[in-house]
Amino acid sequence: MRTVEHADRGPLTREELARLVAADIPHGSYVNLGIGQPTTVADYLDPAADITLHTENGMLGMGPTAQGADRDPDLINAGKIPVTELPGASYFHHADSFAMMRGGHIDVCVLGAFQVSQDGDLANWHTGEADAIPSVGGAMDLATGARNVFVMMSLFTKKGEPKLVPACTYPLTGRRCVTRLFTDYGVFLPGPDGVRVRETYGITFADLADRLAVPLLALVPTG
Repeated sequence: MRTVEHADRGPLTREELARLVAADIPHGSYVNLGIGQPTTVADYLDPAADITLHTENGMLGMGPTAQGADRDPDLINAGKIPVTELPGASYFHHADSFAMMRGGHIDVCVLGAFQVSQDGDLANWHTGEADAIPSVGGAMDLATGARNVFVMMSLFTKKGEPKLVPACTYPLTGRRCVTRLFTDYGVFLPGPDGVRVRETYGITFADLADRLAVPLLALVPTG
């Protein structure tokens, strides 16, 4: 594998980013999608991939977002968005759902973030501002309990400040837990020796390195 530059394509739209994340989830996985943008990943999963979606309010076998007549006010995900159920879906107590998360039974979780550090630290529940409403939900349980933590977010704030940083300045959700970071400008693999760049979108590796204060490492072909 090597770093792939898509300088003529991007930055990715939210839909394109959701498609990219969905395509990266291994077949046969049990997956939790975090509140907000991560929930859109459900709409782009390949039905043949045999991926089972888990939601912390007590459901396995969640399907895509419900539309039109398929909407059932009693059938929602953790973000209170109407969803569909797939054949074989099951329901259980909220406490059992969290036991699955804390017990290491979730293969992949997909979370949003305010910041991710070069070591893979995650900050996604509170900005630290006095008037901000903290919203941890099950994020800490997933960050420490899931086998793989995928994060999807915009790479820069509306002010142009990087959200991939040397060290998080917001309160942490988990330490060194992020496996893979998906953004509108690229896909990153955080690690102790720097951040490996799997691919870029709408920007070159060199230009990306100029805009970020973290050490970026290009992937090189193997084999």
